Parts: sequence; structure tokens; C-alpha cells
Amino acid sequence: MKKRVIAIMAALVCAVSVFGCGLEKESRNKKEKGPAAVDYSRTEENEAEEETEIQVFIAASLNKVMTELAEQYQKDHPNVKITYNPDSSGTLMTQIEEGYECDLFFSAAQKQMDILESDGFLVDGTRHNVVNNQVVVVTLKGSDTKVEGLANLQDAKSIALAGGSVPAGKYTRQALVNMGMISAKGDPAAVTAQEISETLGGVEISEQDNVSKVLMAVVEGSCEVGTTYYSDTYGYEDDLEILETVSYDLTGDVIYPIAQVVNKEADKKQTEAAKEFMEFILSDKAAKVFESYYFDTDVK
Repeated sequence: MKKRVIAIMAALVCAVSVFGCGLEKESRNKKEKGPAAVDYSRTEENEAEEETEIQVFIAASLNKVMTELAEQYQKDHPNVKITYNPDSSGTLMTQIEEGYECDLFFSAAQKQMDILESDGFLVDGTRHNVVNNQVVVVTLKGSDTKVEGLANLQDAKSIALAGGSVPAGKYTRQALVNMGMISAKGDPAAVTAQEISETLGGVEISEQDNVSKVLMAVVEGSCEVGTTYYSDTYGYEDDLEILETVSYDLTGDVIYPIAQVVNKEADKKQTEAAKEFMEFILSDKAAKVFESYYFDTDVK
């Protein structure tokens, strides 16, 4: 009887040992062959391989809206790093001509794009008009300025004005010429701030090298009034008063074109990423974002 009990107990111990060994082996096999660990590792490697960076030159007045558009785009394209270079369109054009690496150029005027296209800096067939804008005369709320718009700009104590090579400065000069307030022998953009000041009775003019600096000169109280873009007033509604929205009849259309730039330093992946990002900028989804920042998307 004792031998039978001992035999039964021995058999049970052996069975438990075998079962336990089987579980340990199965657990060890799962750890060694777990598909999740291998798959995650492989995915991370692939994502690292696909990362690329594109250089996008944008007019200073596009900085806010393009920042939001980049954030939206990267939700679906996390491996594309978008590096912006915001400045006046004239400065950006010069940088491209001098060989700065650039994949896309988004200008605030046609002039700079025309020059780059004629000199062979743009990829053929990639140029598109994206948005329209308007020049506005602004002041701080509660400034008690006597200025009501361009017509009595000479009544200002000080004016913030973009330089002639800056599209906003060129459009302002064009409007003043069309109103008969200043004269220009050729291109209105060539009229200097000093000449404008003298024509307007010696009013102080603070000339800025991009439109964002014009805006800040008014917001910070350095200048009583300034001419900037309607889109630049976004986010400053509580601070600024728009004295006049200048008619297209005076400035002409304020069209912003975009194009892919010939970048000899870019590999195929970078070139394709730039093309795809530009397609997003031209999409209906992007148009809604532009409109929320006071741009007009009804362009030809």
C-alpha cells in the first residue's frame, strides 16, 4: 500500500515538473520570439530611415499661418521636418540667388518670383498663385491719431513703413502714387522713405526691412501709424485699430505665389517631400486655414 502511495506521489511530482517545465519553455519561447518586440523595432528603424528635412522660404507675413499649416501637415507626415526662413520677399530672393539651400519659395509678390523664374531658379511648372491680401493703415487703439487713412497720412506724428524692396512697402508706394500724393519716375518701389517724408511735409518715417517689423513698431508704440497687411493684424484685434483697408484699385492685387526651387543639394526623398508639402498648401484644407488668418483664397 505504501509503495502504491509513494508511486502515485512520485508520478504526480513528475507530472507537475513536466508541466512546469513546459510552461517555462513556452514562456521562454514567447520572450525569444515575441512578434511585437521585433515589429516595433523594425518600424522604428524604417521611420528613422524615412526622415527628411525641407527648407521653405516664406514672406514674413506668412509666418503665423504657415506655422499652423506645418503643424497640421506633420500630424500625417511626422517624418518630414519643415524648416522655415521668414523674411521679406526681396531678401529671400537675394538669398536664393546667392545659393542658399531652398526647396520652396512662398513670396508676397509676383516681382521676386518673376525674376527667379526668368533666371532659371524655379522648377518648371510648379508656380501657383495661392492667396491675395490687402494693405491696411493701422494704429494703436486709443492713440487719438488724426490720421484716417492714406489721404491724410501727413497728419501722423510718425509712420512705420516697409522699404521699397518689401512687397508691402512697394504696394503702399504704388497706392500713394495712384492717389497723386507722391511721384515716381519709374518703379514706385524706388521712391525712398526720405522722399516720401519730404513730400508729406517732413513727417518722421521709420523704414523697416520687413512687414512684421512695421507691425511691431505700431504695436509697441514706436510709431503712431503704419501700413501693413490685413493678415498681419490677426491676433492683434484687441490692440490695433484699422484706419483704412486700401482698395485694390490703388495697390493692385496683392498676390502670393509659391513655387518649387531648384535645389541641387537635395536628394530624391527631399525633393518629393517638398513637392508633397506644396500640394498640401494648395489644397482645400489649407485654404480654410488661410481664410481664418484673413487671407483671400479667391485667386486665379
